[in-house]
Amino acid sequence: MPQAYQRGLSDEFNDGVHNAHESQAYAGPVSRPPAIALAPGIYRIPTMGDFINSVALLEGDGSVTLIDCGVKRAPATIVKGLAHLGKSPADVQRIILTHAHSDHAGGAARMVDETGLAGVEVHTDDAEYIRSGSASPRDTTTRLGAIFSRLPGGGFPATPVVREITDGELINVGGGLRIHHTPGHSPGHISLIHEPTATLITGDAIWNMNARMTWPVAAFCTSYRQNQQTAQVLGDLEYAVAAFTHGPEIRGNAREQVRDFLQRATKKQ
Repeated sequence: MPQAYQRGLSDEFNDGVHNAHESQAYAGPVSRPPAIALAPGIYRIPTMGDFINSVALLEGDGSVTLIDCGVKRAPATIVKGLAHLGKSPADVQRIILTHAHSDHAGGAARMVDETGLAGVEVHTDDAEYIRSGSASPRDTTTRLGAIFSRLPGGGFPATPVVREITDGELINVGGGLRIHHTPGHSPGHISLIHEPTATLITGDAIWNMNARMTWPVAAFCTSYRQNQQTAQVLGDLEYAVAAFTHGPEIRGNAREQVRDFLQRATKKQ
């Protein structure tokens, strides 16, 4: 059963990274804009340099769909990113979470309050974790995962869920946002493709830290092996841009680069 939010080591880590970013110890290039265009109407909002990203999709009617809300302290940075686009929290009409981890859902409750929405949308298999503010289980087949599973913390403020997402559905956002259930990092982890612009949003199925694709940290997964297996679907889909919640986007030959990573990584297993 999901447990209530309790502050722990992951919160200290997230706060440490946030503070380093604020002091520009980890901020990367200080000229990075508050929002970076990925495709027409789609923007990456860096909330800790390139380390953690949210994504904003702008509709023709002026409304915004926000994907992921960063850590608990990220909403102020997200609001700055929206302002850079000429938007405010009042323009956000939908919040979608890729999964129930504190670096993606930590700021969700605050963004729900800021936007005036009733809650967020998340896959059915992560919905109860979001509602209770608890991270999904760790992979106890890994040594660190087993250690982390016995430690308190890793949660985030409980957030209401207004709709549960399912695999394969096409959400009416900007002409069509397709949901792909890629469990393993969490039971309800999703990746998304904005079909009109051929933009992939991997979530945490694949990281691109330091512009180098890797698997997510095994200890942070519910099932590291399942993550590796379900991420293979990302090599079969069609897209021109690959956006990551951890790391910068890939624009040139994105699908080919992701497929190459998946093939190489599979051979190493």
